[in-house]
Order: sequence, then structure tokens, then C-alpha cells
Amino acid sequence: MQNQKIYHESKKYMPGGVNSPVRAFTGLNIAPPALVRGEGAYVYDIEGKRYADYVGAWGPMILGHCDEDVVKAIEDTANSSIAFGAVTELELRFAKLICDTTGIDMIRFVNSGTEATMSAVRLARGYTGRDKIVKFSGCYHGHYDGFLVLAGSGIMTQGIAGSAGVPEDHVKNTIIGEYNNVEQIRHIFEKFGEQIACVIVEPIAGNMGVVPAKREFLMEIRKLCDAYGSLLIFDEVITGFRVAYRGAREIYEIEPELVTYGKIIGGGLPCGAYGGKREIMSILSPVGPVYQAGTMSGNPVIMAAGYATVKKIYDNRDKFYTYLESLGQKLEDGLKKVFFEKGIKVVINRVGSMFTIFFNDNDKVENYEQAKASNVNIYRHFAEQMILKGNYISPSQFEALFLSIKHTDYEVEKFIEDVYQIF
Repeated sequence: MQNQKIYHESKKYMPGGVNSPVRAFTGLNIAPPALVRGEGAYVYDIEGKRYADYVGAWGPMILGHCDEDVVKAIEDTANSSIAFGAVTELELRFAKLICDTTGIDMIRFVNSGTEATMSAVRLARGYTGRDKIVKFSGCYHGHYDGFLVLAGSGIMTQGIAGSAGVPEDHVKNTIIGEYNNVEQIRHIFEKFGEQIACVIVEPIAGNMGVVPAKREFLMEIRKLCDAYGSLLIFDEVITGFRVAYRGAREIYEIEPELVTYGKIIGGGLPCGAYGGKREIMSILSPVGPVYQAGTMSGNPVIMAAGYATVKKIYDNRDKFYTYLESLGQKLEDGLKKVFFEKGIKVVINRVGSMFTIFFNDNDKVENYEQAKASNVNIYRHFAEQMILKGNYISPSQFEALFLSIKHTDYEVEKFIEDVYQIF
């Protein structure tokens, strides 16, 4: 009962008892496990129960929990430097690694994925001298005002705030398109093209569940941005270093002007970054007119954790990604077999080590409207039972699940068997 006690007492001091909404297990009939320890592919709650972890801190823990090299880097750094708010060799070393191995010219470290995406959009506006941005329904780019816009049912929707506390003026320059709709993005540019500073897109969406973009969709955006002088921003906060070392850029072989990172880049600690072409990045303060700052940006402990994580991935990239793809394919095949035998209609979207099981009668889930058609009641039952059986998964239908290199055939086979027993 300690999980329940902590959760209920937390509600007295934190809204909903949490510091991020999805952790509240809204709609589930079980209390969120209060986690106290992580090791490899497992997490442990305050009651001592062990769970195979498929949340992975919402994506960062690709090396598993408490990887020995990452822990050592944190410990060694914290013994001599926790925070300076000043230039360090650690941030140079990490910036050089990222730029040299991912093919971007310059990078700036910030403290979260939200900060990375909002800063990248400001930079795009400053560079182009334009105000309007295009995003797509179902793509989440953080909680910056200009991103919190609901998608409408028409061809395009402008300026509808999707959260209380967001003034209409803050979203009036946000244009919403339908994900994977090639024809619609053409119409958007025909109408607004000369006013569009940038298009920001998750090349593989992870916050309406996993929904990969069609290559022709991304190619059309690339062509339109070139034709109208707009910038293309890939939001790779989730997919960076996850689906491939160079993220979705590597898979699709499409290059944006700017790319944003988060999650894995911090090795599990709070970190984000945005980077891209030198001519664009060079208009950032202090050398240019676009201002963005952060006291804790480039924090030495975080730089050490991020460097250790990314360097380990880079040094083992062929082995790691081959292993994760093999394990992901085994999980996908096993789940499809179970659901077919049980007569339960699902759509499983997977890219490498990230996946979503949509309880959905459609043959495919390629956009927000199709994702929304999923049966959340069945998912709630699924999530509750899987967690009770020791599989820590998202309480929401509309999130990605993740594998790490510490997962093995054992965890995958147990996951599949537990699904079979639930239904």
C-alpha cells in the first residue's frame, strides 16, 4: 500500500500528485508505482516489486538503467564540478562529438526538449524574418504556447489554443496540418508560403503513439520549404540516437536545416539541444540578434552523462541497433500472433526499439485522427493488467513504448506470454 499512500499524499503538495501529467495514471484503477531503483532492463518500486521497464524514462534509457559507464561519468564529474554557469571543456567535448558524428555544423545545449524546440522556432523566425510556423496534429513539441494548438476538422486550422492559459495571440501564427497528408501541405504553402518561417515535424511521431511519416510526405515538405524559403526543423527529441544513431534523418535520408534533441542526449538527466547549419546557428546571441540563454545549459554533470551515453552508442552503433531491431521484430511478431489468435484487432506501429500497440479497428494508423479512433478502454485494461504482471508500460494509449539494449529474449517472451494471459 506504500505506492497508494505516496500517491495520495503527493496530491496535497503537487497538482495531481505529479510533476508531469501522464505519470498520474489517469483513468487506471491502480496507483502509480513509486519507483526507487533502476537496474538494466528493470525498475523497482518502494514496495520492492520488480518491473521489466518499457517506458525507459519516456525514451532516454536506451542503455538501460544505471549503465556503469554513465554512472561513473556522473560520479567522477560531480566530485569536482556540479555547476558553474561558465565555459567548460566538457561541453566542448560533447559538442564536438555530436557535430562530428551526426553531420551538423553547430549545436547549442539547453535543458529540455521543450526548450530546444521553442528555441529552434525562434531562431527560424529570426533567420527568415517571418512569423508563421506549421506543425501537424498529433505531433507534440513541448509545452511552449505556440505549439499548444488543437487540430480542427477542416483542411487547415489556425489559432485555436489547446490549453487554458494560452492567449490567442500566441497561437495565431501556428498553422496546423494533417500528418502524412501530402496534398494538404501543398495547399498550406499555396496559401501561406511567403509567410511561413518554418515547418516543425516529428519525422517519427511518438506522442500520438508511434506513427512514422511517409517518406513522400517528408520529401514534399522538404521541397516546399526549399521553394518558399522556409526552414525545415526535425524534432528528434525522441528519435535522436533512438531509431538510428543519426536519428530519423539517417532512416529517411532527408536533411533539415535544424534538428532538436532531448531524452537520450542527456543520458537520463535533463538536457536538450538544437543544432544545424552554421549560417543559421550563427545568428544566435552573443554573435547574432536572436537571444536565448540558460543558467544551467551545458551543466558539467549533464554534459558528462550525455557524452558517456552518446559515445558508448556511437562506438557500438552497428551492434546496438542491429540487436534492438532484432528484439523489436521478435516482440512485434509475437504480439501479432497473440492478438490474431485471440481475435483482437490491433495495429502495431514499430520503428526499431520504439513501438505502440493501438487497439484500433483500422488497418493502419498514419495520422492523429486514426490514432484517436483507438479503444482507450481496452488499452486501460491492458495497461493495468500488464503493470500488475510486472511490465512497466505507459498508462496512456497515445505514448511510445521502448526497448533498451539490456532487454533480452526473456523479457520479450514474458511480455508476449503476459499479453496472452490477459486476453
